[in-house]
Parts: sequence; C-alpha cells; structure tokens
Amino acid sequence: MAKDLQPQTPPPTDEVDLGQLFRMIGNGFRNLFNAFLRVFLYFKRNILILAGLVIAGFIIGLVLKSLSSQSLKTEVIVEPNLDSKSYLYDIVDEIEANIKAKDTAFFKPLGIDVAHLDGFHVEIEPVSGIGGQGNSEIDMKYLELLEKFQENSYVQQVIKEEISKKTTLSHRITFYYKEAATGHDYAEKLMTYINSNPFYKNLTSIYRENAEDRIKENTALIKQVDTLIANYSKKIGETSSGGMGENKIVLDNKESLNVTGLFELKNELIRTTEAKKVELLKQDQIVTIINFGQTQEVNKVFFTKDYVLIPLIFVGLFFLWSLLIYLNGKAKELD
Repeated sequence: MAKDLQPQTPPPTDEVDLGQLFRMIGNGFRNLFNAFLRVFLYFKRNILILAGLVIAGFIIGLVLKSLSSQSLKTEVIVEPNLDSKSYLYDIVDEIEANIKAKDTAFFKPLGIDVAHLDGFHVEIEPVSGIGGQGNSEIDMKYLELLEKFQENSYVQQVIKEEISKKTTLSHRITFYYKEAATGHDYAEKLMTYINSNPFYKNLTSIYRENAEDRIKENTALIKQVDTLIANYSKKIGETSSGGMGENKIVLDNKESLNVTGLFELKNELIRTTEAKKVELLKQDQIVTIINFGQTQEVNKVFFTKDYVLIPLIFVGLFFLWSLLIYLNGKAKELD
C-alpha cells in the first residue's frame, strides 16, 4: 500500500522551458551591455591620454615629413612606334637597374653624374585614352553597324580607326628626383638614350622613306586622275547618249572609262596620302614624345602613412600596456 502512495517522477520531456530560454537571452544581452560599458569607461578614463598620443604622433610625423627632402618628378607621355612597346618597357627596366647599381660605365657616356642620382628613379605605366574606357556596349553596337557597310572603303577606314583607338595605348614615363637643377636635364638625356637604338632607328628611317615615296607616287597619280577628269568635263558634251552609260566616256582608243571609279580612286589616294603624312609626323622617332612635362612637386596626400603610422604605433603601444596591466592584475588574483 505504501508503494502505491510514493510520488511518481514526471517523465522526461523534450519541450523547451521558454522562461529559462528568455532568461538566458536576457543574461547574454546584459553581459554584452556590461562589456560595452567597460569599454566605454576605459576610453572615458583614458581619453586625454589617447588624444595626447594621437596629437603627439601626428606632430612627430609632420616634423619628420618636413625635414625630409622635397620629391620632384617629370612626366613624359610617349607612344611607341613599330611595335616597340616591349623594347620601351625593357629599356626602362634597364635604366632603373643601372640607377640602383649606380653604374658609372653606363651613365658617363650619357653625361650623367651618378653622384646626383640619389633619390632618382624611373617608372612606366600604360595610359588609356582621354575619354577613358567609354561604354563598351555602345562601342560594340557602333562597330557592328559599321560592319554592315564594310564594302564601302570609307567605312572600312572608320572601322580601322575605331579599333586603333581601343587598342592603342600611350604610356607615361615618370622620372622622380630630388635635385631640381639636374633632374629634368637627366630625364631629357635618358629619353634621348631610349630613342637611340640602332635597329629601330634604321627601321624608322626605312618606314619614313617608304612613306615619302608613297606620298610622291600618290601625288602624281592624283594629278593624272585630275587630268582624266578634266578631259571628261571637256568631252561630256560629245558623249553619245545612246550606247554609253552615264558615268563613262569613250577615249581615243574607243575604250570606256568609269568616271565614278576615278573619283573613288582619287578619294582613296587622298586618304592614303593623309595617313602617310601622319605617319611621317608620328614616326620621327622610335618612341614619339607626345608631351614632355616640366618639373613638378610630387603631390603629398594628407593622410599618408608618414602622418598616420606614428599615431597608430603610439595608440597600439598604449593598448598593449593596458592589456599587460589587466593580465597582471588577474594573475595576482589567482595567487
């Protein structure tokens, strides 16, 4: 009978006690808030020290920056000719390597004193077109539209020019130096050296001769075409309207001449001559100098590492010191 009166233990259940869950969540938020308060109190107690360290570090960085020598530069915008891009980058790397090595044998023939090359170095980078990258989707639609009229010689020329604009890049060679008296002069001498390669000089000379010959031949052909067109103007009244097309005349040997074709030929010769004149202008050197800049001061960004690094070091050391004090106090509690 006593066994029947004993209380029975409730069976285990998988149901979650919502009250206990809410208490756990509340304790978590309370601990998080207490941690936030501790951090706030830490900064409140040490705000003056931290502000002083930041100001002191900034002043020290500013003083060190002002004591350092002024950095100058000259920028040269160039465009390589005759597939000489690889040559251009290789020779700039060669010059930079000789600057680091202070190779007297290399610089003496150029009239450059290695004693004045402290802080001197050279860099090169590609430069995109003035308009930037543009809208590539619109450009592709434009080229696709032109492709439908590719039988026209004028449209073919436009397509070539558009492709050239998208694929041809100019390059910026930047000479950095500290001595304004010699830096710009040395930059000019090094650019002269870049344009002195014998192989490319001979190749440039041949290209120029070919372009000049083509211009002379085209000029002579244009004169001949003008003569034929003038004869057409004289004989246009004599042409028979029966057995002859509108744009054809009969020469003395009874052969017909297509006047429309003459005009197209003349226009093509004129375009070719204009292109060759541009080649003569651009291919005067191995590397065409588009702009040779003047000496300018290197822009100093206000929040550079020189201004920010020292304050960060001071603040970091203070945090490390505070952490060591905290750990030391906890260690004493365990003793």
